Amino acid sequence: MAFELPQLPYAMDALAPYISRETLEFHHGKHHAAYVNKLNELIKGTADEGKSLDDIIKSAKGGLFNQAAQHWNHSFYWKSLAPMAGGEPKGKIADAIKKAFGGFDAFKQKFTQEATGHFGSGWAWLVQAADGSLAVESTHDADTPLAHGKHAIITCDVWEHAYYIDYRNARPKYVEAFWNLVNWEFANQNLK
Repeated sequence: MAFELPQLPYAMDALAPYISRETLEFHHGKHHAAYVNKLNELIKGTADEGKSLDDIIKSAKGGLFNQAAQHWNHSFYWKSLAPMAGGEPKGKIADAIKKAFGGFDAFKQKFTQEATGHFGSGWAWLVQAADGSLAVESTHDADTPLAHGKHAIITCDVWEHAYYIDYRNARPKYVEAFWNLVNWEFANQNLK
């Protein structure tokens, strides 16, 4: 069974002016597609060919892990964003953030610091541990909370290809723009 590039849950220009159509064309249509294609090449004719993406991530190492995890991470990232979203969270995620961080502003500051301060390529995450507690973390390169038994709530891709077309080397400007797109409905769905 081959993996497929998921359709974006919005139009290519729906995230403008914060993320441009051109960025999505390259980021989704080229980068994410390349991870899916390489993943399919690597599993073809192997014992991994019939496995779920989650199972591959939990057992794979090296190149196979990188391709599978990047496919998972990107698929999750697209859902972490939404047009006409952002602002302060509502519902159970708002309550959980208040409990874990003391309030939205403290959470936003911590997440922003993690995303902007992450050295090199990677991801900033809001995750939930098995005990239900929330934490802000970053992972390097293709690493993902799934590989560490944690449950992802939202993510921000901080690889340069996520923002370079629109923001050049100004990652802080991209992260600032990210807050206008956070899909809190998706976060509420992910919270256990």
